[in-house]
Amino acid sequence: MGLMKSFFSQTRKPEGLLGKMMLNGMNPGHAKLTDWGFGHLPALAPANAIDIGCGGGRNAGELLRKYPRAHVTAVDYSELSVAKARDYNRDMIAAGRCDVRQGDASNLAFPDASFDLATAFETVYFWPGLEKCFGQVFRVLKPGGIFMICNESDGTDAASKRFEGIIDGMKCYTVLQIEAALRAAGFSGISGDHHTSKPWIAVLAKK
Repeated sequence: MGLMKSFFSQTRKPEGLLGKMMLNGMNPGHAKLTDWGFGHLPALAPANAIDIGCGGGRNAGELLRKYPRAHVTAVDYSELSVAKARDYNRDMIAAGRCDVRQGDASNLAFPDASFDLATAFETVYFWPGLEKCFGQVFRVLKPGGIFMICNESDGTDAASKRFEGIIDGMKCYTVLQIEAALRAAGFSGISGDHHTSKPWIAVLAKK
């Protein structure tokens, strides 16, 4: 249990050799979920988008492809994740379309009303207080901006509930819990969707 716990705990903040091993699997491991999640976004033409908890950087890369006129900022509080995401998006960084920074969802170091779109894939499980962190996302979004959360867990599936007992600080939320925290943070126009055959959820909200 000790090694397994140490490995899976790297999903929270990848560090060291085990963190590198975890990161190597994140981009391909989350690809299907990410692609499903992107299918929920309405027609948008964002000038500036942010991916919070960017992991290995694929999600930021998909934002860059989906919105070829947008600048994308990727944020993660793991130094290893930042390095991996920078390597994954190195061409777009060189082209001036992408920026990857180390940061914390509970204290986003950006001015108010900086982004048109914010995404969070497989990350809110580890955010230190949903309402507080969602308040930070609300602050950095422009009026009318969209926030999308996409999780593999709907907060009730047995596999994810088991991982809650393995990974310190992990909390799997239901759609209703996420929606309530979004409303408390000031968001409106909230909608949630559940995959037809998997415990995947996507929740969208508008500032």
